[in-house]
Amino acid sequence: MAVPKRKTSPSKRNKRRSHHALKTENWVEDAQTGEPVRRHHIDLKTGMYRGRQVIEERD
Repeated sequence: MAVPKRKTSPSKRNKRRSHHALKTENWVEDAQTGEPVRRHHIDLKTGMYRGRQVIEERD
């Protein structure tokens, strides 16, 4: 079984874990409906993206 030769320092360990943090979602208020929407995503209710209809509306 492989065993580390040296103890991993706290600095080295924390640098490795620097990418483990949770990312925040980017929410904005929709100009027409006023409800929060994610940027750069199609609104599945209305089918709108960047002010134009890209998919037909869902019932």
